[in-house]
Amino acid sequence: MFSFLSREPVHDPLDAPTPTADTQVKTTTCYMCACRCGIRVHLREGEHGPEVRYIDGNPEHPLNKGVICAKGSSGIMKQVSPARLTQPLLRKAGSERGAGEFEPISWERAFDMLAERLGKIRATDPKKFALFTGRDQMQALTGLFARQFGTPNYAAHGGFCSVNMAAGMIYTIGGSFWEFGGPDLDRAKLFVMIGTAEDHHSNPMKIAISKFKRAGGRFISINPVRTGYSAIADEWIPIKPGTDGALFMALLHELIASDLIDHAFLKRFTNAPQLVVLDDCERQGLFAFDPDPTRGPPGDGRNPHNKLVWDLEQGSVKNAYPEGIADGCDPALEGHYTLADGTRVAPSFQLLRDRVASCTPEWAEAITGIDAQRIRKLAREMGETALKQAFELPIAWTDAWGKKHPTTQARPVAFHAMRGLAAHSNGFQTVRALAVLMSVLGTIDAPGGFRHKAPYPRHIVPNYRAFNDPGMIQPNTPLNAAPLGFPANPEELAINPDGSPIRIDHAFSWEHPLSAHGLMHNVITNAVKGDPYRIDTLLIFMANMAWNSSMNTMAVREMLNRKDEKGEHMIPFLVVCDAFQSETVAFADLVLPDTTYLERHDVMSMLDRPISEFDGPVDSVRIPVVPPTGQCKPFQEVLIELASRLKFAAFTTPEGGRKFTGYPDFVVNFQPQPGIGFLMGWRGKDGTEHLRGEPNPKQWEAYAQNNCVFQYHMPETMHYMRNWNREYLDFAKDKGWRQRNDPVQLALYSDTLQSFRLAAQGKSPGRQPPDALRERIDTYFDPLPFWYPPLEEASTDLDAYPLNAITQRPMAMYHSWDSQNAWLRQIHSHNYLHVNPLTAQAAGIADGGWCWVESQWGQVRCMLRYSEAVEPGTVWTWNAIGKADGAWQLAPGADEARKGFLLNHLISEELPCAGTASGRISNSDPVTGQAGWYDVRVHIRPAEPGEPEESFPQMASMPSAPGVLGKAASVLTYFAGRVKK
Repeated sequence: MFSFLSREPVHDPLDAPTPTADTQVKTTTCYMCACRCGIRVHLREGEHGPEVRYIDGNPEHPLNKGVICAKGSSGIMKQVSPARLTQPLLRKAGSERGAGEFEPISWERAFDMLAERLGKIRATDPKKFALFTGRDQMQALTGLFARQFGTPNYAAHGGFCSVNMAAGMIYTIGGSFWEFGGPDLDRAKLFVMIGTAEDHHSNPMKIAISKFKRAGGRFISINPVRTGYSAIADEWIPIKPGTDGALFMALLHELIASDLIDHAFLKRFTNAPQLVVLDDCERQGLFAFDPDPTRGPPGDGRNPHNKLVWDLEQGSVKNAYPEGIADGCDPALEGHYTLADGTRVAPSFQLLRDRVASCTPEWAEAITGIDAQRIRKLAREMGETALKQAFELPIAWTDAWGKKHPTTQARPVAFHAMRGLAAHSNGFQTVRALAVLMSVLGTIDAPGGFRHKAPYPRHIVPNYRAFNDPGMIQPNTPLNAAPLGFPANPEELAINPDGSPIRIDHAFSWEHPLSAHGLMHNVITNAVKGDPYRIDTLLIFMANMAWNSSMNTMAVREMLNRKDEKGEHMIPFLVVCDAFQSETVAFADLVLPDTTYLERHDVMSMLDRPISEFDGPVDSVRIPVVPPTGQCKPFQEVLIELASRLKFAAFTTPEGGRKFTGYPDFVVNFQPQPGIGFLMGWRGKDGTEHLRGEPNPKQWEAYAQNNCVFQYHMPETMHYMRNWNREYLDFAKDKGWRQRNDPVQLALYSDTLQSFRLAAQGKSPGRQPPDALRERIDTYFDPLPFWYPPLEEASTDLDAYPLNAITQRPMAMYHSWDSQNAWLRQIHSHNYLHVNPLTAQAAGIADGGWCWVESQWGQVRCMLRYSEAVEPGTVWTWNAIGKADGAWQLAPGADEARKGFLLNHLISEELPCAGTASGRISNSDPVTGQAGWYDVRVHIRPAEPGEPEESFPQMASMPSAPGVLGKAASVLTYFAGRVKK
């Protein structure tokens, strides 16, 4: 019995729930953010079937172990959101896009319309169909659909989220933070978190940090803002946005100058000792190599291990592997040497030392705002913790060249970084600098450092070539490669013979060569401009492009409705698939109502984005716990249906019939290679095989009986050093995670980047960039990391706009998905601009007062709050809480619309660029195309007396869509426990 002020909990959250006669409990996987925790959903029978009554964490799930956050427990209110779309909708004839005027139609009519329209496009010019998806978890399916259709115009959300983090680290160490790897806080002694908001890897990170701090670990946060994780750090080091790369370069300067580096690690496991050609020739800046064909490139030609080193013991050149790592050989990390043919060379580490020589802490202080002495102290703390507090684990392992290591070396300094580094136009090189910093400390896949998660590490460069042959875009023909991938050199770019982009978003072109996730933020702008061509149909899934998912929101809304001289829309047909009445739904020609995560099958697959743990691969699923609302259909089912109707080869039998009855059947039976499918667990006809085996018709049932998750624990001998661990490399190849079993040498120096630079310099044969982009490629494709100011600053009057403006997702909300959630709205119903008191007072703005925030691109009016938890040169707010009036079925005049606001109105998706056809170029990282969300500069001023006390700009109120769920009041009454009338 509950006792007032008792220390005893009301109930034990880890106790197994006890179903009653009218209740049941089902397990599935949460999707209130991208963390993908295991949950238990408590159901009670209602008037129309089972209804969700309660959601808690699943203590038997390996990821969150029963921990659940506010978002996860509020999934019940997403299920009954008044904004739920329940039937397909067609824009009324004669109505304008954006007006939100629709008529209900049947699914059969929707499928007929799409099949007819898409069939004509595919039979004539497949690239005129574009499929761009938001924060989905099934890119293996959506990418396959685009490839089978024959269009290169496909991308997911990563280009405007964190592709710099993924690409910058994968091109350097073979893996990345987030799903692909992370900090080993179980064995770390120092944890440094940089540019991470409180929602990234939320519950597992909270669990890990709590355990780490209780064990006496030291936690340092480097961030312009002290919120979320940073609030519990032992030390907060404020930094100016977009300057993290300068800090990393200064830290490298100090570590190398102080000799606080892991020499043995660098010599054996990185390309630090490999010799770089210094002569002015077509191979300048590339690695020297052994021309002996027996030591040449591996079968795919992309990852040769035939480089050279200089042996200090014998004073001669040797092959880097295996002679360069043999006992008795001491590869040089520094110096300048001459090969037998007279070629001048130097180890790449010497070039790194030269690069950071001028990057002193005083240099970085002027850029970052961090005191030079603090930078020195931080470098010393990192280096001494990694090297002088090191320890060894009694775990023997054998490396890729057969050397047996009796123990595993720990380097107990762990890092974590995310979008704060990535979402800048200098983010790729910044992330590279961080990866190199981690590498010189020897922390890569070492106990206490950064650890990979299967199926990573990948090769450097990963063996996934993006589609790049314009001649293969043929009617009714699949592409010969996936639309997305990892280019290794200019010959793999997706460009036409004249050098122009193949893709509508200009991904994999000379503008953004390594754009591994595409440029979703430029699709609408380029399509409306017809640059490089007009498209016919744009299908958007789960991306609010008319609001928080677009830079320059107001202009994008206008472009979605823009017409040509014939009165036709510049984008003729716009299809939006969403579960809710978002701002973008109002602009659709056709609306497809998606299900929620509690109503559908999903897979978090090893072919895509699994939830693996450090000790082995983990994949998971979602299984419907309630039936779909109204006529909602999972988008996955929509794609399977369309693929079957359009007779895609991968989805039909040789006779032309359907190969799969639906998405669950597709997941079980689709095999990209024999024995390899979307799910690893319970394979084989009888479900007794794991990781690899033929399809099991009862695989979904097996997952349902096992908490919707499969976990495989690898032997301890495969837990660490997986870039070079022979046992792991062979194992990963056998299980289909890797095409080859050769080692993954860390790329402190990137010859991939240098190959693009040589083309820009006109020194190499083959493809050449347009003259207008030569200097751009030459500058930013530096094989060594470096810091440069965000590109937007070159076209900004920094005196007129002195402040950096950034956004963060709040811990209680994830994008715009949750800011319409009835429970979570009680935490955040609107947002403020958070400003340091000194900065706000200098501008004459009171705490809680209304102010104007202006950039060169636009202005917003909002409320301001004082906060000493923000560095004085930065202003910030929560992202996506502000809404257009009437969107998401919020009541007219709701706080989200009248008090909430978006910083997106202050950002441009393009910047001036002399020499390009339009005189403009994407406001993105020049290497990867990552959107420069955090580069905008602003000034603030007080609102004038008498101005409306509401945010600006304001939108015309959206009408309710036909069939929208509504009924918020009765929902709240029901879940308060009262009797439904």
